[in-house]
Order: sequence, then structure tokens, then C-alpha cells
Amino acid sequence: MSEQQPNPYTSDPAGQGGQPGTPATPGQGDYKWGPGEASYGYPQPYPAPPAYQPTIGGGIPSPAYQAAAPVGGAGLSLGDITVAGDQIITPSGTMPLRGAMWNATDFSRTEEKIPPHAIVLAIVFFLFCLLGLLFLLMKQKTTTGYIQVTVTSGGRHHSTMIPAVDAYTYQWVMGQLNYARSMSM
Repeated sequence: MSEQQPNPYTSDPAGQGGQPGTPATPGQGDYKWGPGEASYGYPQPYPAPPAYQPTIGGGIPSPAYQAAAPVGGAGLSLGDITVAGDQIITPSGTMPLRGAMWNATDFSRTEEKIPPHAIVLAIVFFLFCLLGLLFLLMKQKTTTGYIQVTVTSGGRHHSTMIPAVDAYTYQWVMGQLNYARSMSM
């Protein structure tokens, strides 16, 4: 215990800390806490806002720009997420298509119930013949809810909701999502 080990976290090669030309005082300025520079996985700074406002009325000229030629596959749209060329376009900005992570979560539900007109027909036809009870076998399916689609790429994240119109909406969204995943590789 009489021999002290040098601090591995110090920037001083001698491990004694302090400023050059001053006596070394252990524990003063020899430890640097926290990460140095941001690396992969840290949020990227937001890009600068555009030089023009596309929502302002007429009279303001918009700058001429060259449209990028599509590099990847054909276009794809899921809610307010659009894949065009080699980029993903969302309301919060564009993201690179390469290396994007796509996820979908099903928040929909399908209910099956006997419709009111089937109950009325069953009662009416039960009085005339016993076959009226077959109307109770009629079922009506209703789907409510939505499917949440999220994409993460280039340090950004965007989520959108797609309304579920029937029981097969989730399978359709997953087909589109798998196509987007194949383009992201």
C-alpha cells in the first residue's frame, strides 16, 4: 500500500496531475469525468432550417434545385413516411435509407358480434317456422384501432399511425415494411 498507482484517466503522462511547473497535488485536476466526443448512437444536431418558407403565399420565389434521381427501388409510402430513391422523407426531415430500422406494432382489434337485423329476423321467422334460429349464425366483424410504424435512421426517429380498416391491414403493412427493410440493406 505504500506505492501509489498512476491514475489511468489522467491526460498527464507522468500521472501526477496539476499544471507543468507547479508541484503535484494528488486529486487536483487529474481525473476527467464523462465522455469526450459524441460518437455513434448520440443524437445528431438538427439541420439548419431551409432558406425559404414553402408555406408562405405567392410572390416569394423558391430557389431552383436539382431533383435527386432515384437510386434505390421504386417509391413506397406508409402513412406520412415516404421512401424515395436513397432517402426516407418524413415531416420532421429526411433520413438515409441505408441502415434504417423499421418496426410495426399492431394496436388494432377485431370484434365479432351478431347484427341487430339478424336478431329481428330470428324472432320474426321463429314464429312462422323453426328455421328462424339460423339467422343467429350471422356474424358481423368490425375492426378498430391503428398500426404504429416507426423508422430509425441517421440518429433520427419517426413514428406514424395507420388506421386499421379490416383484419388484414396488419398483414398489408408488414408486407410494405418488409419491402422497405429489403431496400434498407
